[in-house]
Order: sequence, then C-alpha cells, then structure tokens
Amino acid sequence: GYANIYDFNTQGTVKSFEVSSTPIRPAKFIPQKQWVAVGSDDFFIRIFNYNTMEKVKEFEAHSDFIRSLAVHPSLPYLFSSSDDFSIKMWDWDKNWDCTKFEGHTHFVMGLCINPKDLNSFASASLDKTIKVWGISTPGKPLYSLLGHELGVNCVDYCASGDKPYLVSGSDDFTIKVWDYQTKNCLVTLEGHKDNVSSVIFHPDLPVLISTSEDNSVKIWNAMTFKLENTLEYNMERAWCTNALKEASMVALGYDEGTVVIKLGSDYPLADFSNGKVIAAKNSQIFSYNLKLLQPEQLQNGEKVPSTFKELGSADLYAQGLKFNPSGQNFAVYGEKDYSIYTARGFKSIAYGQGVELVWSKGEIYAVSIDNTIKIIKGSQELTSFKLGFPYENIFGGEYLGVKSEDSITFFDWETQAIVRRIEVAPKAVYWNDDGTRVALALEESAYILSCNKEAITTYLAHPDPNSEEGIETAFDVLLELNEPIASGIWVDSCFIFVNADLKLCYLLGKKPSVITLSLIHI
Repeated sequence: GYANIYDFNTQGTVKSFEVSSTPIRPAKFIPQKQWVAVGSDDFFIRIFNYNTMEKVKEFEAHSDFIRSLAVHPSLPYLFSSSDDFSIKMWDWDKNWDCTKFEGHTHFVMGLCINPKDLNSFASASLDKTIKVWGISTPGKPLYSLLGHELGVNCVDYCASGDKPYLVSGSDDFTIKVWDYQTKNCLVTLEGHKDNVSSVIFHPDLPVLISTSEDNSVKIWNAMTFKLENTLEYNMERAWCTNALKEASMVALGYDEGTVVIKLGSDYPLADFSNGKVIAAKNSQIFSYNLKLLQPEQLQNGEKVPSTFKELGSADLYAQGLKFNPSGQNFAVYGEKDYSIYTARGFKSIAYGQGVELVWSKGEIYAVSIDNTIKIIKGSQELTSFKLGFPYENIFGGEYLGVKSEDSITFFDWETQAIVRRIEVAPKAVYWNDDGTRVALALEESAYILSCNKEAITTYLAHPDPNSEEGIETAFDVLLELNEPIASGIWVDSCFIFVNADLKLCYLLGKKPSVITLSLIHI
C-alpha cells in the first residue's frame, strides 16, 4: 500500500508514503496541479500533493478493483477504469463530479486519451474489445474495434507524426496496430510467449515498446513494424512501461523492481554548411542561419541565441542529414529510403532507396543498399558495384570511403578503382575542400593525413585491376592525435574539432599543435 516517487537520474527515492492498507495498482501524475492520483484495491482513489505529500482528496470511485487511470492534458478530468466494467470521468474543478461511461462487459484494463483529438479516448477490456468514446457523449461508445481472440489489456495512441494509429496488447500474446479512422487492423505483431501487459508508442522515436508476462520487453519499428530488439532483465514478469517525452528515457516495471533504459541518442541530428544549420526531429526539418548572428554582441563562452525555422515535414523519419558540398541541397535518409531537398524552399528533387547517403565533391552521391553501392547524380543511377568484402559504413568526400571491420578503402568516384586501403577503421572521415587533407577519427584516437592527388591521378590513368591495396604513396601521415574526435570540420588547411571533453580545438600547419578554445554553445 506504499507509493514511491523516484528520481531516475540519481536512482534515489524522492518520496515514499503510505496510501492504503491494500495493494496499489495504477498511479498518475497530474502535473498541472502538482498532484499524484493513486488507485488502490479498496476501490478508492486518493489524490496527494507530490511536493508536500498532503492528501488532497479521497473517495470511493468504483465497486471493484481499479485497473487504470488517465489524466486529460488540458481539461480538469481524471479518468478511471475498473473491474466493475465501468469507466468514470472525475472533474476536480467541480468537486470531483462524476460522469460514467458504460458498454464493456468485462474488466476494463486500460485507458488512453487521443492526443490528436482531445475529445475522445480509448479503452481496453477483457471482453476482447477496444472501445472509442467521446468525452462530450458519454452514453455509448462511438465504435468498437474487434479482432483480438482473448482479453485486451492495454491501448495507446500514436502522438507523433500524422498517422491515425492506435495500438493494443492482448492475452492472445499479440499486439495489433489499428487505423482509428478506417477502423481497420493494419498489422498484428507476434513474438511474445505470454500475455502482453502493456504497449506504447514512443512519443518521439519511431518505435513501439511492449511488455509481457513472458518476462520480456520488445522494441518494434513503428514504421516497418519489424521486431528490432528483445530485452530481458531477469526480474520476472514485465507489467508496464512509460516513456519521457523529448527525452530518451523509458521506464519498465517488473515483479521485482523498475528498470530505466535509454533509447536513441542525446545528440541532435544536424548538419552545417556555409553558415546554415539544418536539424531534424522525427520527420520535421528545421533550419537556422548563423550569418544572422551579430558577433560583436556575443561574449566568449555564452550560449548563442538560436531561433530555428521549421521548413516542413520530410517524407520519412530522419536518421541522417547531409548537405551537399555547395550547401544548395541536402539529403535526409531513414532506415531504407532517402530524399534530397533544396535548402531554399525545401523542395523535393530526388528520392530513392538506400541505407546511407554520402556526397562526392560535386552533385554526385553514393547510397548503400543490400551490400551494393550505387553512384547517382540527381535521380539517375550512374553505376553500381558490389564489394568482395563485408562493409559497415560509407563516407563521402574527395574519394569514396568504405569501412570494413578493420580497415577503410578509398575508391575513385568515376572509375571505382581502389585508391588506397588503410588498416584502420574510422568512425568518421573529414576531408578539406581541396582534397589535400583528411582526418580519420577512430574510437580513441585520430590521424591527420595528406593526400597526394598528383600521384593518385597518375595511378588512376592505368590502375592495377587486381590490386586490393591501391597506390602506396596515396597518403602520408602528418599527425596522430591520442584523443578521440567527437566532431570536426576543415576550414582551408585548419582542422577544427570538438574533443571528448567537449572542448573546441584546432590544428594548423604542417606539424600542427593543439590549442584549446572556449566552446560557444548553441
């Protein structure tokens, strides 16, 4: 009968208080009032101020166990569902006035308010149905979704993007994704070996997260609906999950405790060219012009004021962004597709399939798909080739870089002849504008190389078709850095980079030294 509030950053208990002498099932924060609502097996709902732990209100809400609570994001409504087959809406501005919703014929296990239509909500019941209700029309449900073979335990709406999706999890071990406009089941996800206890759309990332009494948590791609990962923490049955909006934290509740995991990256998805920044959040694309800044108004080390302009929505969920060398166009690529847009006007000019996209020095680019590298200009494929070795990533620049497990091989863009194979496996490759310098950033160190373009041009006139190493004199090592590079950019012959301590550094000259600068935050 105790409720605990935890700080997931410190993993410490912030508050702990006794609610009831009976077990507690659901609990929800009511942030607009700084309250927490708790439903317990004595059929009561109790409201506490989560700062002072003062009990604000308690009342007998149902005639059987309370299974679920939901809080309306803008109206003064708390919803509850119960084993008494009913749903109730409580108006705290009207002394907790009650509106009743009836229509289920078994326990009502889950509730969710539609974030794209705040006048409607969905419920999940052991009568095998999902019902959608209108808040202003409590008499009967608007409609029911049928398809699960056993009871439905949970339901959630997709809050991001424009897809009218609803997801449900059932005692038939399956997850179903529904289009709530057409009322059709789009896909049934199978993989759990016991009852699905909860399932949610992540509010920002394109994933579904499900928990089950088979002790597992599964991560599903919310665009392709393929299973991406299965997590098991040996804490018995997994009962519930919740995700923090605009963050990568996901909480998982088990029989034997709580686990907080991190999904995605803490770093923004962005690229920079000629003073312009593009950034992506989900499929939304934003731009920012650094040239509008007034340098004389900036103090060393202070945060740069930034107002990003929304360009529009891309045709896919962005997993990568890259300006072309001129900065006039940029590519957005997702899991298996890409689109190219103009930087001015955000007009789509090309699209296709590819896992990665990298640019040459001009308008030619390469994409990787199914162990094949395609060379493309605009929408026209110029050539494609398969490699005789497995590779992990490709890199653009003066030459096309292909990284394998233990090496990187540079290819000529035009002939696809091997320029040079180097026995290091960089995580990033940075070329300067004239192609005479390149930085190879490894996990724990980096190399600055000079590129002998004259010798390479001579070799490419008559390359050895049987060579797997290329020309030995293609590159010379100028410097080895014994620290990792987080990100970098060349300005003429000066290489500017951020190190692992997030300090801004630069290398200048033939045998450069490292000078640490103050980092201006954007």
